[in-house]
Amino acid sequence: MDLFTDGIRNLLPYDGTVHYFGPIISSSDSDLLFHSLLNTIEWKQDEAIIYGKHILTKRKVAWYGDRPFAYTYSRTTKLLELKSLTEVHSQEKYNSCLLNLYHTGEEGMAWHSDGEKDLKKNGTIASISLGAERKFSFKHKESKLNVTTVLQNGSLLVMKDETQAHWLHRLPPTTKIRTPRINLTFRTIVDQ
Repeated sequence: MDLFTDGIRNLLPYDGTVHYFGPIISSSDSDLLFHSLLNTIEWKQDEAIIYGKHILTKRKVAWYGDRPFAYTYSRTTKLLELKSLTEVHSQEKYNSCLLNLYHTGEEGMAWHSDGEKDLKKNGTIASISLGAERKFSFKHKESKLNVTTVLQNGSLLVMKDETQAHWLHRLPPTTKIRTPRINLTFRTIVDQ
């Protein structure tokens, strides 16, 4: 188990690796990036099937990847710069990015694991947070142990190894946060 990486402590006590780097982007640069992405990304409501019902979420999403569609025009520079910065800190390579826009704290994500078939098995998922600070929680699938941290503006969180196999994670909703947050999750998609 990797408890420390260059002074970054593993947040999980067992069965996975989560490194929280804290802010890796200055507050002023984070604010500029937030407003740039908020206004230039083609945000769409996320769709899901829950208990057999098709729903549209309040949260909005966008998806960009190296293949089969490339990063496009004005978004190219910003996303590629963030991808490069993330790769330097996490020492991993990524070929796609899922962006999430949460308008207020009332929008969140339920407990889940990122276990899609097209994701690299035990691959690394790196998450940059811009905008409102939010709590982020992990729950072990068997022991039910909970671990919670606060994701700051401009911060980087990296989940890797067997984290998705053994832990659920969520962004809990709260009525206390009235400002938006953008989250960029860099991932590696593999050909099946």
